[in-house]
Amino acid sequence: MSWNPMLEPHHSDAGSLDDIETVIIPRARDLGGFEVRRALPAPQRQMVGPFIFFDQAGPAEFVTGKGIDVRPHPHIGLGTVTYLYKGEFEHRDSLGTHQMIYPGEVNWMVAGDGVTHSERTSQATRQSPSSLFGIQTWVALPEDHEERAASFEHHGEAALPFLEAEGKQLRLIMGRGWGETAPVSTFSDMFYADVVLEAGALLPLPDDHEDRGVYVTSGSIEIAGEVFEAGRMMVFRPGDAITLMAGEQGARLMALGGETLNGPRHIWWNFVASSREKIEAAKDAWAQGDWEHGRFQLPPGDDAEFIPLP
Repeated sequence: MSWNPMLEPHHSDAGSLDDIETVIIPRARDLGGFEVRRALPAPQRQMVGPFIFFDQAGPAEFVTGKGIDVRPHPHIGLGTVTYLYKGEFEHRDSLGTHQMIYPGEVNWMVAGDGVTHSERTSQATRQSPSSLFGIQTWVALPEDHEERAASFEHHGEAALPFLEAEGKQLRLIMGRGWGETAPVSTFSDMFYADVVLEAGALLPLPDDHEDRGVYVTSGSIEIAGEVFEAGRMMVFRPGDAITLMAGEQGARLMALGGETLNGPRHIWWNFVASSREKIEAAKDAWAQGDWEHGRFQLPPGDDAEFIPLP
C-alpha cells in the first residue's frame, strides 16, 4: 500500500514529555559469546501490553565459521516473536518445525504448555563472513491460553501489511494498528510494527490501545523537543495523542503495545506463568530430561545437546 491516511498525525505538535510514563535503558546480557541488549522485563516495567521480554540482538559481525548457537531450551506460557533486520536464523523445535527466517519475515512460536527450540546460524551462512541484527520478543499468554498446545507460524515479508507515506515506512508484524491487521495469530489485543522514518518525518501512535511503547534501534526520535537516541524504550501514558518525530539522521524503531493482562506474570529463566506452581512444574519436567515420555522433547535434527536447568 503506497499511502494510508492513518499514518498521518492529526496534530503535528501532539505529545509532550508528560506523556512518557517510563524511559528504559536496556541492559547487556551475554548469551554465551553473543551479547544482547534487554529492555524488558525492566525494574520500571515488567510488560508493555502483553510483551514481557524484549531483546535487541546485534548488530554483530561474524567471521567465517562462526555464528549464533542457541542450544535447545524450553518455554511455557508465552509466544516468541523473531524479526530480523539483517542475517538469518535456522529455527528447529520439538513440533518438528525446521524454518529459516530472513529480514522482514516473522517466526511466531507459541509455547503454551511446553515446547523446546533452538536457533542457530545455518551451515551455509557460516561458509563466509556474516552479520546479524534483529529483535526477539516474548508475548505473555492470557491465562486461558497458557496451557494450550504449542504451535508455530512463519509469515513471509510479502504477507505482512506494509504502509508507506511521505517520509515513513511501516510493516505491521502482529496485531492491529494504523487501519491494518497482520495475519499472525494473536490471543489478546496488541500491535507490533517495524517503522523506518526519514529525518523530520512524523508518526502517530495508535490511541486505541491500552499500553503503547517504542524502542529506537537506530537514529533518534524527538518528542516535545527532547531527543531519544537509539537503545531507548519509551512507554507512554494510556489515551494521550502521541506523535513521534525522527531526528536529523532519521530513525528506525519498533512500536509495540496492546491490552494489559489480568495480572503480573512470574518469569523464571525461559518460563512465564500466572502462578509459581506452573513454573516449578516446568522446572521439574526439564530437570528430569525424559525426552521420550516427558513433558518436553528435543527438536528433531538438533537433539544432541541442550541447555541444562540453571
